[in-house]
Amino acid sequence: MKSGKWGIGGPGAVVLPALAVVLMPVAAHAYVGPGAGLTAIGTMIALLAALVLALVGFVWYPIKRMRRARKEKMTVQASHETKS
Repeated sequence: MKSGKWGIGGPGAVVLPALAVVLMPVAAHAYVGPGAGLTAIGTMIALLAALVLALVGFVWYPIKRMRRARKEKMTVQASHETKS
């Protein structure tokens, strides 16, 4: 028995049931109070801010270092040219 793309043992064995469970709407019958709601919203905002700042740190600081190194190299070259 050969298993195809969506056969038993393939990626579909996990993906399809998980997708079916996620897409089935079910009423929660639960109450989220204002304290828990604000905490959840604040947590999501803090997580998003942390991710954005991490990306900025990984991108901006190497660029900043390269610009600083290039500027220092230019000033060293300019000072050598004026001395000659």
